[in-house]
Amino acid sequence: MNFRQLAKIGIPEACVQLAMKIVQEQVKVNKTRGKQLKKELKLVADSPISYVQDEIYGQLDRELIEERNYTPPKPISYETWGKDIDEAAHGQLKKACTLPGARAAAMMPDAHLGYGLPIGGVLAMEDAVIPYAVGVDIACRMKLSVLDIPVERMKKQSHDFRISIEKGTRFGVGVQHEKPQQHSVMDEDWSITRTTRERKDTAWKQLGTSGSGNHFVEYGVLTLTKPELGLEPGDYVALLSHSGSRGVGASVCNTYSKIARSKLTKRHEDFAKLAWLDINSEEGTEYWNAMTLMGKYAEANHAVIHRLVSDLVGGRIIAGVENHHNFAWKEEHFGKELIVHRKGATPAGENVLGVIPGTMADPAYVVRGKGHPDSLNSASHGAGRCMSRTKAKEKYRWEAVKNDLENRGIQVLSAGADEVPGVYKNINEVMQAQEDLVEIVARFQPKIVKMCGDGSRAED
Repeated sequence: MNFRQLAKIGIPEACVQLAMKIVQEQVKVNKTRGKQLKKELKLVADSPISYVQDEIYGQLDRELIEERNYTPPKPISYETWGKDIDEAAHGQLKKACTLPGARAAAMMPDAHLGYGLPIGGVLAMEDAVIPYAVGVDIACRMKLSVLDIPVERMKKQSHDFRISIEKGTRFGVGVQHEKPQQHSVMDEDWSITRTTRERKDTAWKQLGTSGSGNHFVEYGVLTLTKPELGLEPGDYVALLSHSGSRGVGASVCNTYSKIARSKLTKRHEDFAKLAWLDINSEEGTEYWNAMTLMGKYAEANHAVIHRLVSDLVGGRIIAGVENHHNFAWKEEHFGKELIVHRKGATPAGENVLGVIPGTMADPAYVVRGKGHPDSLNSASHGAGRCMSRTKAKEKYRWEAVKNDLENRGIQVLSAGADEVPGVYKNINEVMQAQEDLVEIVARFQPKIVKMCGDGSRAED
């Protein structure tokens, strides 16, 4: 039987793919003839409610009922912070706003094109989680640690600080520590999914590494103008890092994105990169548990980096702030429990602290959230790209940029032309655009920076 014949007996287009699969299985396994199959399928099409529990036609029956009761959802609206956001990013969020379970959304001022959901996009779903709306680098996060080291020492003994970064972590796709680092996260239950179980050993070897793309580790000067973070006003040496759950996180995303796509009906096949899992399904529960573990792993990854680097430089951590920005949370908004996806967005609930970085040359900010309901308690996760990596490599010569930064008192140990300051929006303008979302608590000025220098890419 072909698509035309199935349509003729009353199988709608959205259900044809499943019907064809049943036909193929019946012919191959049960040797059912075409005339008999046509008769059975017509009975199902004419009276679907009668076959809900049928072993062969039950799933098709349920899809037929759903299709005939289907009413296209009304697209939800969203608020936007900032003006310099390309239409492609808006197009991605507008599409996400037509998903069946979409209940609320917001666009942050650093937004730009991503996979499925734009980076800087926030999406609240009811009873559904979207792997690509969390992101490939699950639980990518920021961590800032304040050290008990005088600022003058960093100026006079910069060599010690450079060596501590070079020896304390590693950059690049697939990089590992020669000796696996110790952290209690490796005592967690990694058997919760096949992916985490099979990738545990690699995850352990990568614990304390920084990856590629826009990930970095840097020293700088943190300035407090009033008492905060348990510290008095003044200038402090601080260590700032940006990375996530490394290769194991990407494997979790790819595995469950494929599962989610395989469950899409014909009607929803255009949502491939926004394919969702029912949060209460077996696969949805598996993904949620794996995502949660990746959150713990990313937190541990930063903890190890900061421990190794600060020990090498001889500093003690006296204060700090950290947060995820590629994750999903169960939160209550507008009187309902929703799954809030922050794809490159910082949690900014009332009095919640976070870190929003600028560039290798421009300041990062420690912020306190104001809990704006229309932003779903969110803020930007950085300055946001305004130029593609390809265009950046065509426009900039890394050595020239590096020399300019050195003249400005910023040492960059390694990086690529696709991560120079000019490929990002103005962080101060981004912060001005979200004054109603966050309050600035402290300012961090980069001084010694290290990124991956081989041009490999990781999702923001």
